Amino acid sequence: MSIERVLTCEGGVELSRLVYGTWRWDAVPEFRTKWGREIVESCLDLGISSFDHADVYGNFRCEEYFGLVLKESPGLRDRIEIVTKCGIQFPSDRRPGVYAKHYNTSYEHILESVNNSLRNFGTDYVDVLLIHRPDPRMNPSETARGLQAVVDSGKVRAVGVSNFLPWQLDSLAKFLKIPLVTNQVELGVLHLKPFHDGTIAQSQKLGFRAMAWSPLGGGRLFNGDDEQSLRVYGVLDSLAQKYDSTQGQVAMAWLLDHPAGVIPLLGTNKVERIKELAESIQVKLELQDWYTIWEASAGVELP
Repeated sequence: MSIERVLTCEGGVELSRLVYGTWRWDAVPEFRTKWGREIVESCLDLGISSFDHADVYGNFRCEEYFGLVLKESPGLRDRIEIVTKCGIQFPSDRRPGVYAKHYNTSYEHILESVNNSLRNFGTDYVDVLLIHRPDPRMNPSETARGLQAVVDSGKVRAVGVSNFLPWQLDSLAKFLKIPLVTNQVELGVLHLKPFHDGTIAQSQKLGFRAMAWSPLGGGRLFNGDDEQSLRVYGVLDSLAQKYDSTQGQVAMAWLLDHPAGVIPLLGTNKVERIKELAESIQVKLELQDWYTIWEASAGVELP
């Protein structure tokens, strides 16, 4: 089995159809490069070549952890794509002078953040840079100028956003000469909002692939005791038997089946779990089963 590669949009970058997310790397006691290299190489063996980051992950440490892996095995850089984010700041021993959580989407901060990320990774470019969250104080013209500058400098290949609503994305895109290649949002069998608020429709209209973080509800799908989790898990359990798969594979297949071409993120630190979820590529749901999962999540019958 090998996972295909897809373009984020026309004129965008190629990413693997599934992306591995590093946001939980700080949960590993006494991080070791041997463990990190095993994760990266296991992903590559499956065809997962794209890795999602943010400067804030792990109290501003996860980018550095990944950089240690690349430093120990420099040949890996040419085999992977790095996605990272900027814009969130909070008090930390790693950010002296920051005393309040805030967003910073200024021209200067974008350039500074990219330079920090390049140092952390030990590379001279990242493949995709995302503005991490919509900033209520954002000057879209200035933010666009920063994004354009890091692309023009060759330090970033492409840019996008994360957690933006359609009108927020439109406001930024208006001032860019280059396309926004993705919008990374919370999306999965327990979170249908992007289907209702226009986010997924916008991605189809503009011709880019959205990325889905927390596609399994951050574990709530398997551990939650709320009504929605229990309803959805019950349906997934039944369909897992039908498709000779696992509940997680069916949940991932549900996202992969959507014609918008959504790119799900995997957030597990376990190699065996990565392998299991990668096999969701092979699960092809029947149309009626897709809607059975939708109804279970929505908690109401289709109109």
